Amino acid sequence: MPAQTGPETYRSVDLHQIGEHRWKATNHRGGGVSIGPGEDPDFTPVELLLAALVGCGAADLDHIAGKRAPFETFAARAEGHKVRDEGGNHLVQLTVTFDVTFPAGEAGDAAREVLPRTLQQIQDRLCTVGRTVTLGDPVQYVAGHVEPRPVESPGADPAGVDTPPSDG
Repeated sequence: MPAQTGPETYRSVDLHQIGEHRWKATNHRGGGVSIGPGEDPDFTPVELLLAALVGCGAADLDHIAGKRAPFETFAARAEGHKVRDEGGNHLVQLTVTFDVTFPAGEAGDAAREVLPRTLQQIQDRLCTVGRTVTLGDPVQYVAGHVEPRPVESPGADPAGVDTPPSDG
């Protein structure tokens, strides 16, 4: 059965050209990121997808394990191979690796104990970005008018629903 959609589930990002082969993506809160072809420091679209995968997982990991104890060290990487085959251009062998440590003591022990289960939950159901890639919902590319929208205040959603602290 398909999930119900409505104003509270809606998410969007706008894109505006800022130069030759360069764009800026903005969200309704006014945040932005530059996107380019990989010839300058701007993120490429593929790098943004990898950043979204690792960022989504990091937010979920922090929410679950991090509430038991703060990270003593934290590093993470998303990686994969961009290939072209009979399916067209796509990424394969996607892996997100978390290299985290927690402090000694009872709280750190609790965080270490939940780490394997938390990573499995992130993979199986929590990380929206990873789940979307895994499930493979079709993307539709269409021509049409894009109405400019005002920047909302932080914490507000264009649908009038409070924005959750993490959109992972």
